[in-house]
Formats: sequence, C-alpha cells, structure tokens
Amino acid sequence: MADLKKLLQVGLLALTCFFVLQPAVAQDAMNGAELSKARNMAQSEVSGELATYFEAWQQTADRAERVLDAKRASNGALESLRVELTTYRQRFLDVGNQNGDRIKSLKAQIEALGPEPEDSKSEPENITNLRTEMKRQLATLTAPQVLATLGYSRAQGLIAEIDKLIRERATRTLLERVPMPVNPENWPAAASDTIKVLSAFWNESAALLSNAATRETIRSRLPAILLMGALALLLLTRGRALAHKAGDLLRRWGGQGSGVWSFVVSLLQVLLPFVGTIILVGVIHFSGVLGVRGTLLIEHVSIWSFLLFASHWLGERLYVYRITNELIPFEPRSQGQVKVIIWSLAVVLVLHLVLQRIDSIENFEPATFAVLSWPLVVIAALLMLRLNRIRVKQRREDTVSGEDEGALAVSTNRAMSALRRIVFAIAMAAPLLGAVGYINAAVGLIYPTILTLALVTTLMVLQRFLSDVYGWLSNKGPDAEDSLFSVITGFVLAILALPELALIWGARTSDLTEVWSRFLEGFSLGDTRISPTIFLTFVLVFAIGYGLTRLFQGSLRTSLLPKTKIDPGGQNAIVSGVGYVGIFLAALVAVSTAGLDLSSLAIVAGALSVGIGFGLQTIVSNFVSGIILLVERPVSKGDWIEVNGLMGYVRDISVRSTRVETFDRTDVIIPNSDLISGTVTNYTRGNTVGRVIVPVGVAYGTDPRRVEAILNEVAKSHPMVLMNPPPSVVFQGFGADSLDFEIRAILRDVNWMLSVKSDMNYEIAKRFTEAGIEIPFAQRDIWIRNPEALQPTKAAEPPTEAPTASVPPPKPDLADLVHENPEGEDGDGEAPGR
Repeated sequence: MADLKKLLQVGLLALTCFFVLQPAVAQDAMNGAELSKARNMAQSEVSGELATYFEAWQQTADRAERVLDAKRASNGALESLRVELTTYRQRFLDVGNQNGDRIKSLKAQIEALGPEPEDSKSEPENITNLRTEMKRQLATLTAPQVLATLGYSRAQGLIAEIDKLIRERATRTLLERVPMPVNPENWPAAASDTIKVLSAFWNESAALLSNAATRETIRSRLPAILLMGALALLLLTRGRALAHKAGDLLRRWGGQGSGVWSFVVSLLQVLLPFVGTIILVGVIHFSGVLGVRGTLLIEHVSIWSFLLFASHWLGERLYVYRITNELIPFEPRSQGQVKVIIWSLAVVLVLHLVLQRIDSIENFEPATFAVLSWPLVVIAALLMLRLNRIRVKQRREDTVSGEDEGALAVSTNRAMSALRRIVFAIAMAAPLLGAVGYINAAVGLIYPTILTLALVTTLMVLQRFLSDVYGWLSNKGPDAEDSLFSVITGFVLAILALPELALIWGARTSDLTEVWSRFLEGFSLGDTRISPTIFLTFVLVFAIGYGLTRLFQGSLRTSLLPKTKIDPGGQNAIVSGVGYVGIFLAALVAVSTAGLDLSSLAIVAGALSVGIGFGLQTIVSNFVSGIILLVERPVSKGDWIEVNGLMGYVRDISVRSTRVETFDRTDVIIPNSDLISGTVTNYTRGNTVGRVIVPVGVAYGTDPRRVEAILNEVAKSHPMVLMNPPPSVVFQGFGADSLDFEIRAILRDVNWMLSVKSDMNYEIAKRFTEAGIEIPFAQRDIWIRNPEALQPTKAAEPPTEAPTASVPPPKPDLADLVHENPEGEDGDGEAPGR
C-alpha cells in the first residue's frame, strides 16, 4: 500500500512538470533551433577561414622542411623563415585557446543528459535530438582546436630544427681553426690585403670627389653642410661646457648636494657629443662623398663613438661615487691607472668592431683576419691582467696594513672575487687560443668579457644614482646607500640585465623571444594551464580583495565597533573573524576570476593533505584552537590571565598563538592549544571586580580586637575597596613569631591589586606606629641540652722526651674555643653554625 501511494505521488509530480514546463520547452526548442542555425553559420565561416589559413601553413611548413633538408640557406634566410614560423605558431596557440568556455559548457550539458542508452528507442526523441545536436556542436568547436594543435606541434618542431642548425653553425665557426697569426709566413698576405682594402675605400671616395656631379652636389648643399657641420663641431668641442651650464639651471629646482643633478650633467656630457657625432655622420652622408663601402662603414661610427664616450663617463662616475670592489679596484691610490685601462679597453673594443665591419664588407681571408685580430686580443688581455694585478697588489697592502672589511663587504665581494678569477683565466687563455689558430674562440672570449665588465660597472653606477634619487626624495641623504631600497634596486637591475648579458655571450634575439614566448605560454598542471597572465590576474584580484578586507577591518575597529556596547575582546574577535572570511573570499574570487580549474588537483590535494596533516598537526591544532578562542572567547584581548605559572595581559590573539605581556614588560608567545587544553586562570573575565588579601602579623601580647579595628579602618578608607560586600579582617591564627591577620576586600578593578596592597601596607605601618603596636620579626632561642660537655678538661702532663726532639704545638679543640667564648655567641648574639 505504501509503495502504491509513493508511485501515485511520483506520477502526479511528473504530470505536473510535463504540463507546466512543456510550453517553455517548446519555446526553448524553437529558440535553440534558431540559435543553433546562426551558430552553425558562424562556425562554418570560421572553419572555412581556418582551413584556408591551414592550407597556407602547410605550404610554408613544406618549404621550411625542404630548406632544412638542404642545409644550404644562410643564417639570415633561416632567421627570416623562423620569424614566419613563429607567426604561424602564435596564431595556432591563440586558436587553440578559443571557445574553451563554450566547449566546457557543452561537455557539462552532455554529461547532464546522462549516459547514452544502448537502445535509442528507450530515450525520448527530444532528448536524443538534443544530445545529437550538442555532439555536433562540440565536434564543430573542437575541430579548429585539433587543427591548431597539429599546426602548433609542427611549427614548434620546425623552429627547434632551425635553432639547432644555427647553433651548430655557430659552434663550428667558434671552434674553427685558421692559420696561426704568429706564423710570419701569413704576415705579408695580411699586409697586402689590408693595403688593398684601404686603397679600395680611398679610391672610391677619390673617384666620387673627382666627379663633377659630386662637386656640384656639394656646392649646392654647402650652406646646409656648413651649418650642420658647425653645429656638430660645437657639440663635440663645447658639449661638456654646455652640460655644466644646463646643470646649473637644473640645480635651481632643488636637490643641490644630493648628487642627482651631477649624474644628469654627466649624462649630458655623453649625449651632447654623441648627438654631435650623429650630426657629423649625417653631414658626410649628405655631402655624397662616400661610396658604397664608405657608407656601409660610416653607418656604425655613431655607435663606436658612443662606446668611447661611455667609457669616459664610466671612469668619471666611478671616481665620483668612489665605487671599488674585487672586479673594479677603483681606489684613490690607483684610480688614474684604472681610468686609463677602462678607456683603453673601450678603444680596443672599437678597433675590433671596425675590423669586424670591414671584414663583413670586404670578406677577408681567414689568415688575414687572424693576423689583424690577434694583436688586439693580446692588448685587451694585457689590460685585463693589469687590472687584476692592481687588485692583487691592493689586497696585499691592505693585509700588511691590517685593514679589515666588514662582514657585509666580504660577502658582497665574494661574487666579484669569483668573477675576477674568471676574467683572469680568460685573459690568460684567449691570447694562447688565438696564437694556435683558434682566433674565433679567442675573440668570442675576450670581447664579451670586456662588455660584461662594462655592464657590471654600469649597473653599479645606476644603482648608486637611484639610491641618490631615493635619498633626495626621502630626505635620507647618504644613508640611502645602505637602505633596503638600494638592495632591491640592485636586485631588479641585475634581473633586467640578464637578457643583455645573454646577448653579449652569443645568444640570439630569437632565443630570448623563444624563452619569453615559452614563459607566456605557462605550463600545464593537470587540466589547468598556469601562465603569467593567469598568475598576475590571480595576484591582482587577491591583492585587491586583501586590501579591501584590511580597509573594512580598519573601519570596523576605529569607527563602527567602538560605538557599540561590545567589550574590547569581542570587538577583536569580530575584526579577526572578518579578516579570515575576507581573505578566504578574496582567494576564492581570485581563483574564479583567473579561470583556474582546481578540480583536477583534488586527488593530489587529498593525498598531500594526509601527509601535511601528520607533519603539521601541531600547527593545525594551534590554528583550530585559535578559531575556538575567537568564537568561544574564554580569553579576550586585554584579559589578565595566568597559564602554566605565567601571569600577564593578553595583547593579541592570532591564528597560531597568543601574545601575553607579563608585568615586567616582556612578550611571551603561547600556542593556542595550551590555552584550550590547559588550565587558564582569567582574573578579568566578564568584569574587573576581584579580591585582594593583605596578610599582617603583630607581636604576641597585642590586643587582637584593637588590631582588627585598625585594619578595618584601613581597608574601608581605601577608595578602590567596595563596601558591598564590606571588607573583613580575619584572625588567621597563632604563628611562630606573631599573631596572623588578613585583610580581605573586594576591589573595583583587580588590575590595581598591587597598588592597593602597597597603599594598605603603608597605611598599616603608619597606624601601628601611632598605636604603639609592634610588628615582630623572626627570633630564635638556642638551648643547650648538655652544657657540661662543653666545659674545659684538665690538661694532661706531657711525656718526657729527649731534649733534642722538636714537638709541634697541640691543635686547639672545640673545648678550647668554648672556653675562650663562654657565652657561645658571635657578633649577632647567636652560636656559630646555628
């Protein structure tokens, strides 16, 4: 009967749902059909566009494979092909990330329909049609993703092959051995090739100057050439003076003596001559006196001049900032030599760049290039060895003079010392490699080392300048050099310099862009992809939520809660609870906004939680105890408590522990679990009323009633003592030295217990003195049970001995001592040792 009744209820419910929902279902079906039709048209257009794009990609990929198989394309052609492949790869990556939410929604809807039955007739027709339509839409949406995945994988493989081929060529070139430059047989050919190249440059320009059309061009452009040339010469010759005048104008804005404007002036001393060089190069171009070779060569003159100006600027900044370390020993006793070495290294680097540019134009023979490059390598190595020698000499002098560096300086120079040793090894190895024919390896070691030294020095100068700016803005002055800002600035500059350092040591720009693209792609963790964009979104949303939570907590603490009747402990509990809830909601919203799907990590998180639970059970126990303290509030902020023999005031209750301030003003951190599982005495829980007990002792023979009356008057006269219930005086008993009394009184505020005790004791001493009542102190009477044992005995006659024998005097015994002091007293009237 019960089963029949239940079946009728289910049937009635089904009929109701059918008649109520059938019109809405029909309308949704019509709208769904229209939407499906429109969506199919849009998807067909997108699919057609992607198919066309994919066909073009297939052609490009086939061409790239043929180029890689032939291995005859130049590095420039390979780089161009790589850029094209990178564009396709990025396009495929973008397509693969599209429609992700729609695909998830369709999969969820298909799962909501339940498993497809084996017999389609057992399922309603509308459900079957809906399932079929959803599967078709899912296939349409996933088709572009499949094509994008295939294209992305192929593009990634081709790009990796191109990078591998270029790296193999670079390695082969670096390890290639050429005729030895120290062999005199190669010198005549090198000299002949050099003369031919210089003659070619000279003859080309002379031919243009002898041409009437060129002279006519110069004549027609002479005013502009003279004007631009004069401006260039002005900036080259008077640029430093103009920079100083600009600095005088800037110092009127303030900040004089901070070193900021001095740095700006030093930059102007580099930039103004550099601009003059650019103008001068433009004048030469404008005049038309250079041919193809001269034009290709002069294009890089501005860069070479900048290197020379920058080296001079670095030397000056090192002198101004007094920067010295293991790598750059720029101390006053050797700063002149170091400045010359820095500028000389820049000159050698510029000469190498000039030679390299001429080689790219004229294509020297390997022997000629080796003969011309090796002397520059030797000079650069000697300069770096001299720099190392200066530092070694300085360290030896410091050791002899007994100068000692601080711990921070030692730890800072440790990395610089290791880098100095590497530079020394390179300076020793590079000339030897070049001498035996590995000139490319020598060049690939020595000049990147010079650029690395320049980069490290520039970073130190920039760090000091930013510290000066911070000191000026914060009014800290020179103290800003040792501030946290200076350390953080140095760390950030070092991170930003890593790409430049990689380029110096042979990395290609495409290598850096590849690393950056991989970084932007992120990594997959289960079914969730974590990328920098997702991470930054999570951090930003969480930071906003955290800030709003703290702002709301501050408003509650300072504005709303003080106007209520909630006690301070309850206010603190509310503020803390709002903070925990706010942080949890901020994390939840951040995860949702960033699109992180953590469902796939549930199993891993469950497994980790078991291990973490065993390893962090104490912390978890303290955390749960902290929540209990905030909810039940057996202990609140400001309470006077005693736990484990420790007494003090509760100053803060956090998630893990509670901070208690003792009466001697020391903070004690107590785990929350001790407050929950242990015995805690709370003297101010609920109210501050408490009892004080003041013990008093009087001498025997004093009238107890008189003492009681005086003590009652003392207790009732104190303003902190409540009269309801009234204070009482208790005659505790007969002590060893006194009659013992106690004042027991209820105080308005138990926090004043010690002050009240002190006040009462002062008043009791005063009243007892006025009444002539004696407060006894401990006394002891000593009775000797057998005093006859301490009496002196008759001395026995000494035995007769030979007159020549020496007899030592007898030692005194206890009886002699008692005889000398018959009272048995010392200075205090008591027997010794008693």
